[in-house]
Amino acid sequence: MPGMGHSLRAAALLAFVVLSILVSLLISSVQQFGAGIYHFSNATVAGDEEEFASLRGALIYQLNQRRKEIIPLLLLDGEETWESFYQRDQTQDSPMDYSLWNEITHGSRKAHMDEMDCQSLVDMQAVEVLGSGYTKLVVKVNLAGGQPVALKLVNEQGIDMGKCVEDFKDPRGCRELVSYKLKKEIVLLQRLQHPNVIKLKGHCAGDAGGGEGGKVTVILEQGNPLQMIQLLQSPWEDRFRVCLDLVRLLHFLSQSPLGSVALLDFQPRQFVTVSGELKLTDLDDASAEETSCQTHADCTLQFPHRNFTLPCSAKGVCESLNEKRNIYNAYRYFFTYLLPHQAPPGFTHLVDHIMNSTGELKADINHTLEAFEHILLLYKSGLHLDNLPPSIIRDYTVMRGMGTSGDTEYRCWPSYSQQGCLLSVHSAREAAFICNSHSQCNSFTLTGQKTWTGRLLASFRSSFSHLVPDGTSEVYVKKTKAPETSTV
Repeated sequence: MPGMGHSLRAAALLAFVVLSILVSLLISSVQQFGAGIYHFSNATVAGDEEEFASLRGALIYQLNQRRKEIIPLLLLDGEETWESFYQRDQTQDSPMDYSLWNEITHGSRKAHMDEMDCQSLVDMQAVEVLGSGYTKLVVKVNLAGGQPVALKLVNEQGIDMGKCVEDFKDPRGCRELVSYKLKKEIVLLQRLQHPNVIKLKGHCAGDAGGGEGGKVTVILEQGNPLQMIQLLQSPWEDRFRVCLDLVRLLHFLSQSPLGSVALLDFQPRQFVTVSGELKLTDLDDASAEETSCQTHADCTLQFPHRNFTLPCSAKGVCESLNEKRNIYNAYRYFFTYLLPHQAPPGFTHLVDHIMNSTGELKADINHTLEAFEHILLLYKSGLHLDNLPPSIIRDYTVMRGMGTSGDTEYRCWPSYSQQGCLLSVHSAREAAFICNSHSQCNSFTLTGQKTWTGRLLASFRSSFSHLVPDGTSEVYVKKTKAPETSTV
């Protein structure tokens, strides 16, 4: 079909052009690192020295404000104070020198040893743009050895960059200003290491003498963007895992090395999954600042449909405000959609308790984590199935070390397989209970596969043609009931 061939060639050409642009963008963003940002173009200011001085002063002020945000994150317990660090930092020749960036990348405060640097990005291959926002561009690349990683760069076409250039007329200076979000994120990733925080593999910046003025690239482990629509169609066990991982993360953030940390931009898009595990990937809007107060009225948490007033402590700070903000956001963005639907019957009252305590902010993060861990313990141990009669399995004939062929499948929802009915079970007894509840089911197989909780995967079917040897499987077939005989 000529028309189809033409369309395919056009699509291939378009894909090639897009990939070429992406590669060019990456090469430009990763390899062309400039040093020094404070050489304003004479053409830009058109010789107007007064405007030059005004714009330069305004940009310097903004840069120093960003520096003040990062400095407290660099201070470890027992080290110098924020004031002494800042005063030492300001004794340099320029209020915009390189000492802060050296503290981030080479100083004694660096508790994280980078696995990768600029050299690691040589001969990389761009794969796809994972996301773009006001400030940053996130790109998936394959390194020379084939390892996939995610790169975060300044979005040169983003709103933040565009507005800065419009205000200050200096693209290089604006790139430095916007890049502070990336620098802050590097520091936060160094300080907030946790299984549910994306792993920082390294970074790439300008040359050693001019890191402040160069472009910054953050190198992260590769994750898959969290797809809420897809997650809503997943088995309850997987949805529970996402919520449990989130609660474990929030428990860590409530008592992190930086203090209680609030996620100010709390959205599903801030998270990815790596091998099924939830990980926070966007930390530039995380804040460890405590809210000062004089009265309880100063400690109001405002949400679109609910407001909460927290106590103002004797120290003049709002008690647990960051922690409670995180809990309620977890409730409204995650728990509401993922927890209640199709929860196992034995857990309904436990899930309802979690929904009530988090939706009304009645529980702190410690009690919330305890409630989740309790459900996990019950789910893995099968204690919630104690009411199932042991005799239920007697209705089945078992053939160990066998599998089936020529299956007649039927679909159930939610299933681990879109082509059939594949569910997780604690034991053959639970699988028999499920099979009895499905009118189409006449047999099931316990495979050697397990889920993240250690539960078994069981496939259910209407019929099969014959048995085949399989050392990892067990086939259970419903026994044929003898027809009842009537007496005259």
